[in-house]
Formats: sequence, structure tokens, C-alpha cells
Amino acid sequence: MISLSFKIIPAFHLFCILLAGGAVNHHLEQIAQAIFKSWFVDFEPFGYVMPDDWREGTLSEIATITMGQSPEGSSYNEDGIGTVFYQGRAEFGSRFPTRRLFTTQPKRMAAKGDVLMSVRAPVGDVNVAYESCCLGRGLSGIQSNNSCPSFILYTMFALKQQLDMFNGEGTVFGSINKNDMATLPVLIPSDKVLRQFEELVNPMDATIEANYAESCNLQAARDSLLPRLMSGELSVADLVDTK
Repeated sequence: MISLSFKIIPAFHLFCILLAGGAVNHHLEQIAQAIFKSWFVDFEPFGYVMPDDWREGTLSEIATITMGQSPEGSSYNEDGIGTVFYQGRAEFGSRFPTRRLFTTQPKRMAAKGDVLMSVRAPVGDVNVAYESCCLGRGLSGIQSNNSCPSFILYTMFALKQQLDMFNGEGTVFGSINKNDMATLPVLIPSDKVLRQFEELVNPMDATIEANYAESCNLQAARDSLLPRLMSGELSVADLVDTK
């Protein structure tokens, strides 16, 4: 068993190193949030004053909001049949939700890249749709009206404190409805600045998504190979020979 463990360690260690992309993603997200705060909270690049051609508005002016609606329970399955279905924040990850359920009768949908937000306690938790998906009643989908998905994402992160007010206290169950979401106060910058922000931050978000996709593939490979290595069905030499 000891000698077998030493054979497994190099391959497993390699997977762990590659899966460290999650730390890179966290760092990239922190950078993006810092840029958002610098530009749209502190107005640092603009002399710490909001430019005259910016204005205060509401979320519905910059985004389309879709409230989730759960399909019939009989349509649910875990076999990959139909459309990916997220019931609520239980499927949320650090950035993207995890597939668990599918439905053959999707109702309300979110597109790839839309922001997914929890609308039932805890209100305000955010993920990004990795693919087109059906929204359960615990979620809403938020899509940019002007092709600025990164600005919408970091706006929703910045609204977390305001959204916390919708979380119930004691025995009250927190929730938020579409009208409350639509009227959330947001900053609306000029189109020029929005495009500059997207050009700077969207490549970071694209890298985060690419790292996530690679991590998912590596995790699937690890979960498939490690039991076979542990049982002796495969050896590290077998893996090298199949390169």
C-alpha cells in the first residue's frame, strides 16, 4: 500500500497544481472588483468626482430581469435529459453554479453569461450562468441591455449591502420581487466609459471562465483516474505510456 501511494502522489499532485486555477480566478475577480470600485464608487480616474455625463438610475434601465419559475416536479431528472435547471443558490459555486438537476419542461431561462441572483434568503448571492439554463423560483437572471456583462456583474456585487436589507430577521423569510429589483438604484456611466471598462475587465472574466472550464475537465479526469490508480488497475507508468 505504501509503495502504491508513492506511485499515486506524482499524478495526484499534478492535478492539485492544475486545479489551483481557482486561486488565480479569485485574484482576477479581486482585481476586477477593485477597478470597479475605483471607477464607479470612488471616481478615482475622474478626479474623485462623478462626471457630468453620468447619472443615477435604476437596474431596469441597464438590465433585463427574469424571475425564475420552477417547472413541474415530474420533469426533473439527474440524468442529463433536457435543460440544465437551477432551483436556487444551493447550486451556487464561487463563480459558476454546479449542475445537479435537469428539466424537460423549462419555463424561465437565463442565457450564458447572465448574472444569476438569489431572490430568496439569503437574498443577493450572485453567480454567473456558465450555459443556458432554466431558473427555479429561488433565482433571477439579469442580462445587460447594452452588451456590458462585466459592468452588470460587478454592479450586482456592489449592491450586496443594499440587497442584504431584503433578508429577513428572526422567523421572517427574506425575499425580493421583480419590482424591488427593477428599482434598485445604480450608477449609469457614459457609453464611452462603459466600453472602456468592458475592454479592460471583460478579458479577465473570460480568463476566469476558461480557467473554470479547464478545472472542471481536470477534476473529472482526477475523479475518474484516482480510484483506478488506488485499486492498482492503472499505474503512473500506464499514464505516461498513453501520452
